[in-house]
Amino acid sequence: MTKYLLLALATLVSSSWAMADMDLDNESTKSVGFFVEPMVSYEVGSSKVDYPAPLSSSDGDVNGFGLGARVGMHVSEMVFLGLDGRYAMPKFKDNGTGYNETAKSYNWGPVVGVQMPDLGLRIWAAYVVDSQIDPDANSVIDVKFNKGKGYRIGAGFRLSMVSLNLEFQDLKYDDMTLQGVGPFAPNTDFSSVNLKNQTWIASVSFPLEL
Repeated sequence: MTKYLLLALATLVSSSWAMADMDLDNESTKSVGFFVEPMVSYEVGSSKVDYPAPLSSSDGDVNGFGLGARVGMHVSEMVFLGLDGRYAMPKFKDNGTGYNETAKSYNWGPVVGVQMPDLGLRIWAAYVVDSQIDPDANSVIDVKFNKGKGYRIGAGFRLSMVSLNLEFQDLKYDDMTLQGVGPFAPNTDFSSVNLKNQTWIASVSFPLEL
């Protein structure tokens, strides 16, 4: 799925870049520069933890508020590329283990997109290079999910200095650290325990051209 997404995005960006390059030939529309885009978000997602045999899989939810920012460069206000970083404190719920605690999560990766300044429409995609979810300890165990990777696609509508956005994020965490069991702290990694997290993210962002 990820490779097809990146291929489609590369085609879209190439076309838009060519259009932007044509605009750059006209001095009246020439515009190349940097941007920063802070945001406030709320995510609603589902999760699935795959435990090794003889244990079974467990479903859950990951919901809550977060903060983020994109920084990078834009060309003729039509193409933008940069880095996209997110930090959130969602509620992590796992039905199989009874986990229901606040978590700290982050992810980051490159982002590329196109926008239509006249219409205010924007679309983008990001490849998440690294991600982590660290739920607070409950009364029995304390775990942390590491080495998350995946993608995020989104669309937004910009009104002046504000953009209203909706994104879909699909991440897989390939490692779990058991940080504590009761009074013990083994800090043992389990690469056989995987977490899959699919999330819808609504956000308000503030694109600022520098």
